Amino acid sequence: MCKKYKIILATAALLSAFLGLVGCSVLKSEPLPTVKLSIWWSDEGDRELLDQTIKSFQTKYADEAVFEITISRENVLTSKETVLANPQSAADIYMFADDQFEALRQAGALLEITENADQIITANGGANNGACRAAMYDNKLYAYPLTAGNGYFLYYNSAYFTSKDVESLDRILDISAQNGKKTAIDYSSGWYIYSFFKGAGLEIGLNRDGLSNYCNWNATDTPYKGVDVAEAMLDAAAHEGFISCDDQGFVEGVENGSIIAGINGAWNSEIIKEIWGKNFAAAKLPCYTLAGDSVQMCSFSGYKLLGINPHSENSTWAMKLAECLSDETMQIKRFETIGECPSNINAASSEAVQSSPALAALSEQSKYAYAQRITDAFWHPAYVFGITIAGKNPDNQDLQTLLDDMVNEITAQPD
Repeated sequence: MCKKYKIILATAALLSAFLGLVGCSVLKSEPLPTVKLSIWWSDEGDRELLDQTIKSFQTKYADEAVFEITISRENVLTSKETVLANPQSAADIYMFADDQFEALRQAGALLEITENADQIITANGGANNGACRAAMYDNKLYAYPLTAGNGYFLYYNSAYFTSKDVESLDRILDISAQNGKKTAIDYSSGWYIYSFFKGAGLEIGLNRDGLSNYCNWNATDTPYKGVDVAEAMLDAAAHEGFISCDDQGFVEGVENGSIIAGINGAWNSEIIKEIWGKNFAAAKLPCYTLAGDSVQMCSFSGYKLLGINPHSENSTWAMKLAECLSDETMQIKRFETIGECPSNINAASSEAVQSSPALAALSEQSKYAYAQRITDAFWHPAYVFGITIAGKNPDNQDLQTLLDDMVNEITAQPD
């Protein structure tokens, strides 16, 4: 790439004086610095958009530096392993899935974002919104939210439900039963049953050691106890309008007409839209009845983030570029190009995104969504508990004992 130079021209009078003294002399500044930046990007479908955005960035700062920017593909699901294998050789900017955040942060592989951090947090819904919670630690920003697409919400067939109906799980189940149909929630997956416990204010997460979980789903001294949640889940499971089924079962039920509502992810939106046609609709998760109260169901949600390598020799420029690659304009264009749900609240509120019922619902649910920060020790005990409740507790086991057993396994220290 040719170097660019900033030319400083003398005034006419000064130039005239110089001509008289030293002939045809023209003063030049020092050449612009060359800034080398590398990017690891996961998605292929938006490569042209990525190139265009980088060119715009180079043009914007053309009078400050000459940029040499290289792009390589790195799968977002394996970024952590690649970065941690050799942090000093990792890209200046890299995309990663939010469930890798804590391991990367603890390893010192994420630079704290200090350029326009407050504006970035505000643009992504504030510190209490899901995308920012996924990118922050101890009230500090360590990554740029880019997408908010890996979460779940309520699908419903509007031939049976109004938008008011779907605010209440009880109402949804009643309407399903009245029509000889079902509402689906996968009780066998901890990913989904989390929505009941988190809605009750009970917690699960990763300990600071990064190797074990904390969990109080069996709590007996909280405003809503673990047993209260288990009883509410049992009540739903016993309802004629309820069915617990996995992802495949949900789609099959929609196809054969037996399921008219269900909690599931955005990845199935196109096939469900094709089946339900004009009656295809979606909303945030409903409220459910817990110890006599109406409580909002929460969710896990997944995000793609951009991190800055602390070993970058041009970290300030890397932050400027990463902000450009994740701003409102870029997120809208990425949605239009590859269908990624924006984390930026203005982008998520745009006409383009709101025209997608699934992504609009996902965006609304983000107010009640939390990043997944758990070890693999969570999944099996949550599965055992969930299928027991889905089966209506066939052996009539003591609910507190069921909860205690689950939590003991979830929080066990690794060998």
